[in-house]
Amino acid sequence: MIKKEPMRTCIACREEKPKREMLRIVKTSSGEIMPDLSGKAAGRGAYLCSDPRCAEKLKKNRLLNRTFSCDVPPEIYERVLKELHATE
Repeated sequence: MIKKEPMRTCIACREEKPKREMLRIVKTSSGEIMPDLSGKAAGRGAYLCSDPRCAEKLKKNRLLNRTFSCDVPPEIYERVLKELHATE
């Protein structure tokens, strides 16, 4: 039996892509928002694909604020973008 690869939707472009090709951003129960490199951290997750246009859209439209229903400081966006560029 062939195992199906999990698919996730990018919060910027809304395209569905394989989970392992995307960066997971997690909001923990304590309210901390951070990139999740393991993909297994506990909390509410959102996914971002590696397309540079999506990274720009994420920051410009402050998509994490909408996704996690809270005010996300600019440092968090910088950290996510830095992590995204490091994984390319």
